[in-house]
Amino acid sequence: MEKQSNLLGLHQLLTLEVSNSNKLIDLLGFVSFTDNLLVENQLEKVGNTSFVFENGSFTIAYCLKESHICIHTWPEINTLTMDVYLCNYSQDNSNKVRSVAKDFIAYFEASIVKQIEVER
Repeated sequence: MEKQSNLLGLHQLLTLEVSNSNKLIDLLGFVSFTDNLLVENQLEKVGNTSFVFENGSFTIAYCLKESHICIHTWPEINTLTMDVYLCNYSQDNSNKVRSVAKDFIAYFEASIVKQIEVER
């Protein structure tokens, strides 16, 4: 096996703004979308946990065999924060990180306020 230069992977951190806050209070819709997205990208879910706040906003963390995805929503300011991190132990997942983040941006019909990529 050829040694990879970035074995620890890529971590993307995003702050997004949405024009319609309905998806920021739809935890079940988000879970359904994410579960399908994981299957499409051949990512293995170890588990997830979530919490819904009084105003309907939610926070959710997916623990993946490859690492994690976390989302925190603020419908009162039409904003969410997200991080997607996949390690590269068995293959280079950098493009997968970018693709998954792009799919979440499309799902939320969001624009990027801030985006940071960290090579671990």
